[in-house]
Amino acid sequence: MHRDEVPVEVLADVVRAVGAEVTLLGRLPGGVNAGAVRVQLAGRADAVLKAVPRTHPGQLDETLRSQRVVAHMRGRGYPTPAWLGVGATPTHVWHLMDFVDAVPAPELTPALVEQLMEIIELQAGQATEDYDHWGYAWRVATGQEPAVAGLSRYSAVVSALVERLRLACADVPAPHEAPDMVHTDLNPSNVLVRDGAVVSVVDIVNAGSGTRATDLTTLQWHTFQDPLDGVRGRLWTRILELVGWEWAAALAATQILLQLEWPIRLGRHDLVADVVERGHRTLDELNGLR
Repeated sequence: MHRDEVPVEVLADVVRAVGAEVTLLGRLPGGVNAGAVRVQLAGRADAVLKAVPRTHPGQLDETLRSQRVVAHMRGRGYPTPAWLGVGATPTHVWHLMDFVDAVPAPELTPALVEQLMEIIELQAGQATEDYDHWGYAWRVATGQEPAVAGLSRYSAVVSALVERLRLACADVPAPHEAPDMVHTDLNPSNVLVRDGAVVSVVDIVNAGSGTRATDLTTLQWHTFQDPLDGVRGRLWTRILELVGWEWAAALAATQILLQLEWPIRLGRHDLVADVVERGHRTLDELNGLR
């Protein structure tokens, strides 16, 4: 692997932070938002380095917040790799974590979903950081978040779905507390598996507080294919137990709206029709449970 794939200033900062020479071994699969690089630490086990460009002033503080969430949750048996260091250069923010000898799940299976549902239960009552994803979901679902406010202008079919979501969430009350730890991006690429078992949950950099039903809703978004219809029913049942119908609708709306926002923003117009179809199916299922 060429050294210029990771800025030399980042490598130097990692060396200073961990007190060991760092050798780049190669990129790892996954890492849609930020490439994960396997590295060798002199005299120590392999690790994974993720470095992202600085985009806003509080980015290092956010990464340090994630490091605290990881330390707290690992102490409660949550299967996520230990973070070995966090740092920043004038251009990048980075973090280094233990290497896990496993691969991202190519897809979710009923067995993997059942394991992940048990893992999510470890998040109950474990909010430690004032980074409220539940309040954010309320703003998204009720049309108050600028990032999704203009989606209706994209096309008539998107506008129809957005209007349907707004009607479903019109009377959802704002949450008063955010008691659980929330991962917020529990998709298959962030679930490492070996021999059919979940070994680790990674990419915890946006973790915060809220309701763990958020992560159950994310899982549900990735379980449309056969033979997972039975799994969807179990996910709906647990979500409704945790937050009730109105908030199940709001969390589903948040997932759908965010899934619409990123392909539209990035010009991936080929993906929009599938999101629209899944969005309507999700609402149909939820209405059938009312």
